[in-house]
Amino acid sequence: MTYLAASPLQRAQETAMPIAKVTGLEVDVDKGVIESGNRFEGLRTKGWNSQLWNPQRWPLMVNPLEPSWGEPFEEIAARMMDAAERARSKAEGHEAIVVSHQLPIVMVQRTVLGKRLAHAPWDRECDLASVTSLVYRDREIIDIFYSEPAQDI
Repeated sequence: MTYLAASPLQRAQETAMPIAKVTGLEVDVDKGVIESGNRFEGLRTKGWNSQLWNPQRWPLMVNPLEPSWGEPFEEIAARMMDAAERARSKAEGHEAIVVSHQLPIVMVQRTVLGKRLAHAPWDRECDLASVTSLVYRDREIIDIFYSEPAQDI
């Protein structure tokens, strides 16, 4: 591996630190991989206690296909694909790790797989400590892999 980047937010920086120790790489702070802007930040959005069921929050969900509660899906996908290209370029022919957040990673997955960006949040394929790998041939993404190395913890 020749490149390590992380979102500027504390939890991503903390996740990147053990990787930096093992690899001897410096963590490049990439503002492009920061969590998406979201007016549900800090609120529960899964299960029966989800704020999605709260009528006070419904005005934020006028059109789930174009998030009225935060940063549009297209903008998240574009900045994350730009970050993926930066990582590919800096690692050129080697491996790179970029530590980001759930929705931005899902936007990369869905973009690469050619899926609609709008989706049901409870069906995301991206959990705590999950890994999404992009495989390149030259400058083209030729495959994507998803794994959960900590799923048994």
